[in-house]
Amino acid sequence: MPAATPPSFEASARYPDPRIEVLDERFLKLRLFSGTVERIATGLRWAEGPVWFGDGRYLLVSDIPNNRILRWDEASGTVSEFRVPSNNANGMARDRQGRLLTCEHLTRRVTRTEYDGSITVLAERFEGKRLNSPNDIVCAKDGSVWFTDPPFGIAGYWEGELAEPELPQAVYRIAPDGKLQQVLADLAGPNGLAFSPDEAVLYVVESRATPHRRIWAYDHGKDGRLSNKRLAVDAQGHGAIDGFRVDIAGNLWCGWGSTGAPGADAEELDGVRVFAPDGTAIGHIHLPERCANVCFGGRHRNRLFMAASHSVYALYVNTQGCV
Repeated sequence: MPAATPPSFEASARYPDPRIEVLDERFLKLRLFSGTVERIATGLRWAEGPVWFGDGRYLLVSDIPNNRILRWDEASGTVSEFRVPSNNANGMARDRQGRLLTCEHLTRRVTRTEYDGSITVLAERFEGKRLNSPNDIVCAKDGSVWFTDPPFGIAGYWEGELAEPELPQAVYRIAPDGKLQQVLADLAGPNGLAFSPDEAVLYVVESRATPHRRIWAYDHGKDGRLSNKRLAVDAQGHGAIDGFRVDIAGNLWCGWGSTGAPGADAEELDGVRVFAPDGTAIGHIHLPERCANVCFGGRHRNRLFMAASHSVYALYVNTQGCV
């Protein structure tokens, strides 16, 4: 397939990198003075769902419209195709045994890749009805798998195939025994999700909330019960939140960009916005492309990988991502 044309990019020749903007002094301890944004891959149509495999020193990233998952190798810097076709794979994660978990738009299911490469279907229907298009995914310490299910992949033929939703937009939990539970069904466009470092809190993006995009926080209790819904982050009309990850101090590193409304936002919003646990925006990593999702990786989990439209970027930071 022809590669998309990426915007121009040149690595910064000076320290600190001017692309890394400090919005609050709390971000200073997270920024490495000599850390710079790097472009490690390009030519994708819509980059999403990055996941790090430390045991193999490689990153996987979804290229949804091109129906493939790409692999970037840290040792060589080469990019290759990991899975083609990918069933328009989107969000990815690893389970507690290190196996790949994948949200598939085309097949409207969540799968697990076994050690021998075979595929196990974890979820594709709820109460006899097909899921919409599983979007983002995370695995808790108890082995439960959580994923969001908006209708983005069935809205047309770009990221899947056109179809009518059979279920409300929702967040699901696959219990350790394999039972599928619908845990939330009151969000418009549930998207990225992640746990706090101690897993006492689950954060979920409401990416179609009006007038502002939001991240909600829920107390995470026994057997996956959620309670005490409260606002964690309000974009306040200054950007659209997509996927995100949490570091060991509880800061939220969010894929960020324009809402797409005519004249509503400037290109300066593209990149990653970082929020403290209290919801204050403390930093922004400016990229020449809108960022959809991120993950932490590298030997010490201190390298932020950013899946941004046509490209994948990386930045060493002075913190670590949650396991």
